[in-house]
Amino acid sequence: MQWNLETVAWAVVALLLFTAEAMAPGAFMLWLGFAAAAVFAIVLLVPGVPVLAQVTAFVVLSFVSIQVYRTWFRGREPSSDQPTLNRRAQTLVGRVVPLERAIVNGQGRVQIADAYWDVTGPELPAGTAVRIVASRGMSLMVEPAG
Repeated sequence: MQWNLETVAWAVVALLLFTAEAMAPGAFMLWLGFAAAAVFAIVLLVPGVPVLAQVTAFVVLSFVSIQVYRTWFRGREPSSDQPTLNRRAQTLVGRVVPLERAIVNGQGRVQIADAYWDVTGPELPAGTAVRIVASRGMSLMVEPAG
């Protein structure tokens, strides 16, 4: 085992990639960091590896490690028991509420709890019960509840 400039350089690259992952998590730099750490280990244990071979090994190992992540880890994320937790408009789909303001030219308004929501749908008078069928941004799409 010999510490030379190339060995130290790969150790620094690996540490920088791990640090970048810690600062901006997203699980991408982590896998590049693993590839750099592997090249560091190769250069440390097998002295005299040409620089072109080191860079090639890094590129190949980066590709392989990212494919391992995409194949094994990305699809195995646990499903949530509350998939609409931070999407309030999605949680309203299916509710029946009265129109607070008539739908004229496709636009109206409903009140749900203490919030007013813009709605789109067919022409209906105020007070008509409507069912929320979808959401688009902060606007709800409704149809007559009958």
